[in-house]
This record gives sequence, C-alpha cells and structure tokens, in this order.
Amino acid sequence: MRKIIPSSLLLLSFFFFQHTMAQQKPAVLNHIAVYVSDLNKSTAFYGTVFNLKEIPEPFKDGKHTWFSLGNAGALHLIQGAKGNQIFDKNEHLCFSVSSIDTFIKILSAKNIAFEDWTGKAGAVTLRVDGIKQVYFKDPDGHWLETNDAK
Repeated sequence: MRKIIPSSLLLLSFFFFQHTMAQQKPAVLNHIAVYVSDLNKSTAFYGTVFNLKEIPEPFKDGKHTWFSLGNAGALHLIQGAKGNQIFDKNEHLCFSVSSIDTFIKILSAKNIAFEDWTGKAGAVTLRVDGIKQVYFKDPDGHWLETNDAK
C-alpha cells in the first residue's frame, strides 16, 4: 500500500502541472532592444526611414528611445554600444511596408545602400511566395530587412 501512495501523488502532480500549463496563454512579444553607439543618429534613422512613432520611455536618462511597433510591441534603442561591430545578415530585424518600390525611393533619397539576400547591390529578392525584400544596415551595422508581406 505504501508504494501506491507516492506513485499516485506523482501522477496527480503530473496531471495538475499539465492542466496548469494548458491554461497558460502563449507569450506575446513586448519589445526588441537594439544597442546603439549614437542614440541621436539611430533615433533619427529609425524614426525617418520607417516612419515610426516615438513613445514615452520611463527612464528619462537620455540613453533610451522607444518607438511603437503597433501590435508587435515596441522598439527600444539603447545608447552605449561600441562602434565598428560586424553583424551577420541572418540576425536582422524585419519591417513590412505596403510597397517595396516606394520604400526603395525613401532609401535612395537618404543615400542608404541596399541589397538582395545574396548581397547584390541595389537588387531586390523575390521569394518563392512572391514577397519582395531588401536588406540594408542601420548606423551601427545591424542588418534590417524590409519586405512587402501583408
């Protein structure tokens, strides 16, 4: 009889844990933080290139800028990164726009070089699903993708 009680308690604990986990809602993205070397330059870059709305940040220390990303959460720029870092293109932020052609005009007007996935300058990648995308770097060298996914 003594062996049955611990086994039963273990089984009950397992079912309780499973039930509790099933009631837990999936996590939701709250924000993305990007460490930058020049906060003013990066704030102007992200604000004008992507037309992002700046939102209040609680720290008020001159080392942070927060932008709304709508339902996706927020983008936090944080002052303090060392310059001249090299980032891999596979690690990038992606923004969707209604028209890649219009967005490319914005990049061109700001003299921001862009490329396709393979690195061909001034080219656009056409994915197999018909989505167009371009890649470019922010002032610190972080890779950014912009596509026309709906």
